[in-house]
Amino acid sequence: MREGAAERHDRLLNLVRERGTVRVSDLADRLGVATVTARRDVEALASRGLLERAHGSVSWPAERGPAGTPVGGGPVIGMLAPAAAYYFAEVIRGAHEAAARLGARLILRVTDYRPEDDAAHAAGLLAAGAQGLLLAPSWTAPDHPERYGEWIARLPGEKVLVEREGAPGGPLEGLDRVVSDHAHGVLLAVRHLVRLGHGTPMLVARSDSPTAQAVRAGFTRALAVLGLAGTAPLIATLAADRDPALFERSALAVRDAVREGRARSVLVHNDEDAIRLVRRLAELGVRVPEDLALITYDDEVAALADTPLSAVAPPKREVGRGAAELLVERLSGPRYAGGDGRPPRRHVALLPALRVRGSCGRPGAEDTDRLATV
Repeated sequence: MREGAAERHDRLLNLVRERGTVRVSDLADRLGVATVTARRDVEALASRGLLERAHGSVSWPAERGPAGTPVGGGPVIGMLAPAAAYYFAEVIRGAHEAAARLGARLILRVTDYRPEDDAAHAAGLLAAGAQGLLLAPSWTAPDHPERYGEWIARLPGEKVLVEREGAPGGPLEGLDRVVSDHAHGVLLAVRHLVRLGHGTPMLVARSDSPTAQAVRAGFTRALAVLGLAGTAPLIATLAADRDPALFERSALAVRDAVREGRARSVLVHNDEDAIRLVRRLAELGVRVPEDLALITYDDEVAALADTPLSAVAPPKREVGRGAAELLVERLSGPRYAGGDGRPPRRHVALLPALRVRGSCGRPGAEDTDRLATV
């Protein structure tokens, strides 16, 4: 099987840490790659502060601890992720960066959103030497935390949930977790649209992931917080390639709401659906942002749309980084006196940001007086 860049970077870091300073040409020989590849890897790692470069050689940074000890001497942590692309690419990248910085080795298994296979993949990580696990189970339905949670509770060793929450009162409720606060992200979007004078937004959202479910719940909460409860519909959707008929019904429902004056703004989960929706609405005679202000949720490719889309950006990389840091701390940090000798478990929620681009439009003169009162 062909070695990936992440595995090669682990080996490169190991070599530099063992020797302190190594010439780039020697690294290429040791890694079995072209010099240009080794140089590119060194540049990538140095840009993240993991190595120091000087005149054709690379050195282990003093602030990362003494050289002479292989990176593999730290803990080995396993990561279970439902995908390695789109949303979770950044989560994985953050976890890998944190592990490398802390002298740990990260090994990854991708489950392709098959919850029935998660337990076997986790067992494989433990068999490969993982001492602790970062777990983002392949949950896609609201009942999956209950249906597929027991095996996680029975796993040995330390574990941290990543962008996942156990069911209240369930066996996973007391696990460490690091997540994005999606309810806060939705509130940012809804409040921004209302402050621009666009009125109560609609929500066009999937239901096939924990993020989608959290966006739906957060939308209901945001309307209540802003005193808008019950005034805007939820329009269910799926990707156009998975259910073309449902996607088309969603687009027609949005068009009708705009034509009938029932909506001037919409929040869409996720970016890919939002880009396709904007294109289909244009074909149906609804323009963004002239006729409809739009914010999307995820900010993976929102800025690349014909009209750059405003987007809520969950702190994906920081979630991965924080989860890896917490797990390494659990595995190698000091014990505390009293109780079971461990520090308290943590539920960490990181706040998304709103990135405003062209798809929200601007308030008209008639809307200016509303902004200070919302």
